[in-house]
Amino acid sequence: MNTPLIDPFNRTVNYLRVSVTDRCDFRCQYCMSENMTFLPKKELLTLEELDQLCSEFVNLGVRKLRVTGGEPLMRRGILSFFENMGRHLESGALDELTVTTNGSQLERFSQPLYAAGVRRINISLDTINEAKFADITRWGRLPQVLRGIDAAQNAGLRVKINAVALKGFNEDELIAITEWCASRDMDLTWIEVMPMGDMGEENRIDQYWPLKDLRARLGDHYTVTDLTERTGGPARYVRLEETGQKIGFITPLTHNFCESCNRVRLTCTGQLYMCLGQEGMVDLRDPLRAPQDKDTLENAIRAAIALKPKGHDFDYSRQKADGQMSRHMSHTGG
Repeated sequence: MNTPLIDPFNRTVNYLRVSVTDRCDFRCQYCMSENMTFLPKKELLTLEELDQLCSEFVNLGVRKLRVTGGEPLMRRGILSFFENMGRHLESGALDELTVTTNGSQLERFSQPLYAAGVRRINISLDTINEAKFADITRWGRLPQVLRGIDAAQNAGLRVKINAVALKGFNEDELIAITEWCASRDMDLTWIEVMPMGDMGEENRIDQYWPLKDLRARLGDHYTVTDLTERTGGPARYVRLEETGQKIGFITPLTHNFCESCNRVRLTCTGQLYMCLGQEGMVDLRDPLRAPQDKDTLENAIRAAIALKPKGHDFDYSRQKADGQMSRHMSHTGG
């Protein structure tokens, strides 16, 4: 048994998020510009290389693997990657294989994902109003996503909705989205908008809706009970007593959640980011491809984990987007 991955602050890293593509069929306004310049396909790691990298992380103690993008289900041949990762579920080396998606491709992928061993998915959905959905995603169509949600639930996948809290956009839908998720037995997590990518500082401040305000508004309609449950991730949870549902809050701006961080992020080009909110990264492409001894890649991963920072620097408190990252969320994978 290999020694687990422990960072400088004695946190065990057992969760890997891997972005398999930076491309997406939506252009969400808080995530990317409408006319994005994506990476040349020749720069992406092959699916076989991504398999090798992810398998090495599993060998080093990673127990949860989340596949992200861009939109991961747009990557050509991606189903073979899920099927191959399923071998780690069968062996017991991996506890969970999950995916974060915009839902656009789920109508055709839900059954194969379930067959590959996926049991839970996160779907990014910020509004259930068709016109507003088309506006915020620029290129997306809500009926297509709703059909994908139907397909996912029919396939047996547990669905969680991730909604970015956007001031002046979905404030008026707070209760409607809550009730809609409750009616379909879907979990719901709200996320504060993060300063990722050059979207214009003024727009970031205008979009920012602190979740402490969102929680207070929920309290005007429901009996809200704080839960002590922790999943090792950034979310804090409450229960709405009237509906019985669990609501998550991811608050990188109003509450720094880094003390329990157990994750790192691998990009589709082989860069390992130890923190979503820091620029520091280690390139694993060369160690992966280098014709050296079998310990080269493991040593590179361990050296990277030794650089994991204590936390991020996101901050809007001074009415400017401090801690803004130059890279877009679609590159890092969220």
